[in-house]
Amino acid sequence: MYPSRAQRPRFRDTEQRLALARAFGTGANEYHDARPSYPPEVTDLLDGAGTVVDIGAGTGKLTAALARRHAVLALDPSAEMIRLAARYAPAWQATAEHTGLADASVDAAACAQTWHWVNVPLACAELDRIVRPGGVVLLAWNTIDVSDPWVLRLTRIMHAGDVLRPGFLPEIAAPWAIAREVRTAWTDALTPPEIIALARTRSYWLRSPQRVRRRVQENLEWYLYEHSRYRPDSVVALPYRCDAFVLSRTRTAMRTGLP
Repeated sequence: MYPSRAQRPRFRDTEQRLALARAFGTGANEYHDARPSYPPEVTDLLDGAGTVVDIGAGTGKLTAALARRHAVLALDPSAEMIRLAARYAPAWQATAEHTGLADASVDAAACAQTWHWVNVPLACAELDRIVRPGGVVLLAWNTIDVSDPWVLRLTRIMHAGDVLRPGFLPEIAAPWAIAREVRTAWTDALTPPEIIALARTRSYWLRSPQRVRRRVQENLEWYLYEHSRYRPDSVVALPYRCDAFVLSRTRTAMRTGLP
C-alpha cells in the first residue's frame, strides 16, 4: 500500500522544503526543552537491533531513548542541534542523503520527525547502502491530535503546519516497503508557558520576522489566558498521535506481509 499525495506533507517546491528545514538550525536548547520524546511503543520496534543510527537526530530526543538499549550513532544537518545530541551518542553533522557511514555498517536506522524534510529517493538509496542485509528502518512522527476543536484552534494559532492526517502513510522508494505500522495515542502535560515555548520551536516561528512572532505570541497568550482561563501554573493535557513505520527491503516485506 502506497500513500496518496493528499496524505503527504506538502511543500510548494524543493526550495521551500529546504528553507523550512534550515529554520531548525537555531534555538537548539529551546527545541530540546520544549519538544516531547517518543512513547515506548516506538523504541520497542527496534528491539534486537545492535547498532542503530538516528538520522536527523536533532537534539537527541530519540537518540537518548535508543541509547538505553542499543549502540547508537547520531547525525543531523544542524551543527547546533547535533552538539546537544552528542551528549547521548557519537554524533556528527550530515544528512539522510549523505550520512558519511560505511557500507553495511548499521543494523537499523531511525528517522523521527525527519522524513518529510528529506529527498526520499536519495535517502532510501543511502539507507540501502548503510543498513546491513536483514536490517530495518524506523520512521516516526509525533503529531498533535487536532480531533478536539480546542486543540485544532491552538495549532492554527501556533501555525503548526506539520500536523499530519490520521492514517497517513510516508512516501518511500525502492528497495524499501512498509512492513509494519504502529499508531498510538498519548498525552503530554504542559503549562501554558511551555505551550508557548513549543510554538517557538515550529518552523513558522523560526523563519518569521519579529513582528510576526510577537503577533503569534500575543494570540497564544490571549487564547490560553483570557479565552481558556488558564493560569501560568495550570496543567494542560496536550493530546498527541504517534505514527511509526518499520521499513524492510521489498523482498522481505513481500514475504512476511503486514503483521
